[in-house]
Amino acid sequence: MYYDDGEQKRKLAAKRAAELKARIEDYLHVRPLIPDGFSQWEKILSRQEKIKEYFRAGDREWYDWHWQVRSRIEDVETLAALLALPPEKVEEIRQVGEVYRWAVSPYFLSLMDPENPDCPIMRQSLPALPELMDSEGTEDPMAEELTSPAPAITHRYPDRLTINVTNQCAMYCRHCQRRRNINKADHITSQSDLQAALDYIREHDEIRDVLLTGGDAFMLSDEQIDWLLTELDRIEHVEIKRLGTRTLATLPMRVTDSLCNVLEKHFPVYVNTQFNHPLEITPEVEQACKKLSRAGVALGNQAVLLAGVNDDAHVMKKLNQYLLKVLIRPYYIFHAKAVKGTAHFRTRVEVGIEIMEKLRGFTSGLAIPTYIINAPGGYGKIPMLPAYLVSMDKDKVRIRTWENRILDYDNHE
Repeated sequence: MYYDDGEQKRKLAAKRAAELKARIEDYLHVRPLIPDGFSQWEKILSRQEKIKEYFRAGDREWYDWHWQVRSRIEDVETLAALLALPPEKVEEIRQVGEVYRWAVSPYFLSLMDPENPDCPIMRQSLPALPELMDSEGTEDPMAEELTSPAPAITHRYPDRLTINVTNQCAMYCRHCQRRRNINKADHITSQSDLQAALDYIREHDEIRDVLLTGGDAFMLSDEQIDWLLTELDRIEHVEIKRLGTRTLATLPMRVTDSLCNVLEKHFPVYVNTQFNHPLEITPEVEQACKKLSRAGVALGNQAVLLAGVNDDAHVMKKLNQYLLKVLIRPYYIFHAKAVKGTAHFRTRVEVGIEIMEKLRGFTSGLAIPTYIINAPGGYGKIPMLPAYLVSMDKDKVRIRTWENRILDYDNHE
């Protein structure tokens, strides 16, 4: 039988397409089994109704971010009533809570599945005995206190720095890198310290990028955010402003029309957030992201590689794909830092590299963040990359593809 050249090429292309699909069959099988905030939304809404009933609150209170912060669950009795925790877990939380502060917003509590002992939301939120057993971690592994030349400033890179604007968060992650700052009470950085930080930036014309962080920058009022961004806009050499927040995951109702109106005034503004599991990405999150995007805000995610939460290539792939669905660009995966009380979250570095191997080529480039280790002593972020360059000589480089094909590539001018 005669085949024209075009038909033969289409047959070869179809064969290749089948090979490519086979490369991700394992993920296609597992993907529906990985919980996400959309597929679980009806269950989450049911939990929200029970929480509202407990607090005698309606939708008006629930969607008021101030109410959510005022109503954070910070005592084990309330938590036990809402989650029906067994007595041994109640005692564990009580014991750890005497050493390390904890709190969780009603919204984020609604994402927890108390029937799942491995619930990734509970693991990130609720105190656990291993926090008291960490003999290796330090309170400030990035030496932030040694890179603070002015109040509230951390200056580790030539052209950018951070201002720590508050120690408050909507919930206190158990893996937090700044748990030393949580203390027993919330506070906003004083006006005098913020002025000193702004003065430092004015005096250093190499600073073109300023990140407002904490704590959580979105815990400031709209007026405070507006004032800080206005002051930064008045500094000619500051080109971009960034805000670090986890509220998109833990308190999406914080993204109000009023906040978006403030951010829209101060273009260009970037928001860095932290989602660690697809279960955190819900329809509420999607609405918050749409609001921010319409206001011209660019969104990026900085996940943390956490044992028992996302140290799995399939989970991380679904997380990054769902982030893109809600207009958040995966930016970094941070290797968990050696913070005192967090050893049970840390993985080996090769776990992260293996995850990166299973992302590159297996999903769109937009869904591939950079895997980062923060160098000890505050010496900055170091990318951890799989080895795709096999060898190099004067005229050729030998490269490895995502499918582990070894190829020679001409290296001429």
